[in-house]
Amino acid sequence: MAIELDGFQRQSFTHDGAEKDVYRRGSGPGVVIMTEMPGITPSVIRFAERVATEGYTVFLPQLFGTPGKPLSMPYALSELARACISREFAVLAANESSPLVDWLRALCRHVHAELGGKGVGAIGMCITGNFALSLMVDRTVAAPVLSQPSLPFGLGTARRAGMHISERDLAAVKERCASGAQVLAMRFTHDALCPGERFVSLRKELGPAVETIEIDSGPGNRWGIPRRAHSVVTNDLVDEAGHPTRQALDRVLAFFSERLRG
Repeated sequence: MAIELDGFQRQSFTHDGAEKDVYRRGSGPGVVIMTEMPGITPSVIRFAERVATEGYTVFLPQLFGTPGKPLSMPYALSELARACISREFAVLAANESSPLVDWLRALCRHVHAELGGKGVGAIGMCITGNFALSLMVDRTVAAPVLSQPSLPFGLGTARRAGMHISERDLAAVKERCASGAQVLAMRFTHDALCPGERFVSLRKELGPAVETIEIDSGPGNRWGIPRRAHSVVTNDLVDEAGHPTRQALDRVLAFFSERLRG
C-alpha cells in the first residue's frame, strides 16, 4: 500500500524492471538520501527536511521499511533480517557492491537530468552508508557522504576493514578522486557496526580526497555520548551548537554547498 508523508511528494522510479517509491521535497540541487535501518523513520524525515530547508531538492527512496513508522528494536531487527536475505543487499561482501547500487545510480542520473547543476549529492547511512562511495562511479554524483557505513558486517578482520565496493568500482572512484572529487565520511569511535579499520582503509585508498570525522564515544568522553551511539545525523544527533554531532551535521551541509553550488 502506498504511503504519503506530510510535506513530501511521492513518486515512483523504475530502473531495469525494479520500481520503488521515492519521496521528494524542496528545490535546488538534488540530494539523494539513502536511509538507515529500519527505513524512513521520523528522525530520517527530520534530517531530510533540514537538508531541504538549506535549499536542496531531497529524494528519499523507500528501500525498506514502512515510511513514517517510528524506530523500535523489534522493527529494526525485522527489517535487518529482511535485508540480510534480500538479493538487493550483499551484507557480508567486503570487496563487492550491493546490487541495489545500480538502481540508485540510475536514480541519481534521473535527478541530475531533471535538475541539472554541478551534480547530485548522495548520503548513505548505516547499511546504505557505503553505497555513497559506489555511486561515485557515476560522474553525476558530486557530493558523496558516508555516515556510519556498516557493510560488510564486521565478522573477521577482512570484513572489518572492507569498504563494500568492488575492485573495479574502487578503481573508478580513485580515478575520480585524482581528478578532484571529494568524499566525506563519519562515524562514532566506539561504533561496533562501523569499525575503525574501515576508515583506515578509506584513508589508505583515497588519501587526501576523503575527509573523515570520528566522534569520540568512548568512556568518559566530555559530551556524554554513549558507547552504543551509531546514527550521526539522525537518532544520535544532539542539535545544539558546539556539540560534535551538530558540527558533523553542519559539515555535511557545508560539503553539499561546496560541491553542488561551488
